[in-house]
Amino acid sequence: MAPMQSLLEIMKQLRDPKTGCPWDLAQDFATIVPFTLEEAYEVVDTIERKAWQELPDELGDLLFQVVFYCQLGQEQGMFDFATVVERISDKLTRRHPHVFGIADEQVSGSITNTQELSQAWDKLKANERQQKQLHSALDDIPHALPALSRARKIQHRVAKVGFDWAELEPVVAKIHEEIDEVLVEVNKSQDDPTYSQAHIQDEMGDLLFAVVNLARHLKVDPEQALRQANNKFERRFRGVEQYVADSTKAIEQHTLAELDSYWDKVKQDEKAN
Repeated sequence: MAPMQSLLEIMKQLRDPKTGCPWDLAQDFATIVPFTLEEAYEVVDTIERKAWQELPDELGDLLFQVVFYCQLGQEQGMFDFATVVERISDKLTRRHPHVFGIADEQVSGSITNTQELSQAWDKLKANERQQKQLHSALDDIPHALPALSRARKIQHRVAKVGFDWAELEPVVAKIHEEIDEVLVEVNKSQDDPTYSQAHIQDEMGDLLFAVVNLARHLKVDPEQALRQANNKFERRFRGVEQYVADSTKAIEQHTLAELDSYWDKVKQDEKAN
């Protein structure tokens, strides 16, 4: 039996009403979603750590999520794994006429560089949205995307229809404007009837959205950049904790100035290595 077919049979047995696993039998489309997101992030984490020996296992876990959804779809008479494979195969060939030699009125002539490819891709995607009767440029952006990724996707879509700054200066100016608006809310007295934590949160959201826009203009993925920043901070703080452990007192007994000095030492150690 082929490996893929074997996996499909295993999934079928796990969902067998009489002999299947009680946990697997209790699941539905909605309950599996958190596990799908978790497995996707574990794949990302494995790649970013360059833990290549672990990657096949993590990709297998993610593939199992797809197989699980397909089994549920088959049980409910909606679709099966073959349907999914057929759909993605059709989409890939349709979106790459320059590779598969398919005539397409949206893509004229030969594609010789990535800029032309991007333009052709946008035309194909726009055509697909029209066929799905999606009228807004924002219609099919998933709400479940991480907020930074969704902000970037929204900004990218509206930029494609001309709603974007051509220069970097107003993008940066917008960030300064949003910082000022955050500080206006923060500096209000709590006795002020207009003071509101909700207002602060709203302005912080605007600031984050503006920062994502700057990242987009700089061709930086904000989600990936923040993950890298998180990892860097974690690595350095663990270094600070090591310096604390080598000292004679607990971390709570250190002043902020002392901890900052450890932080500077950790950064110097990184540069030395």
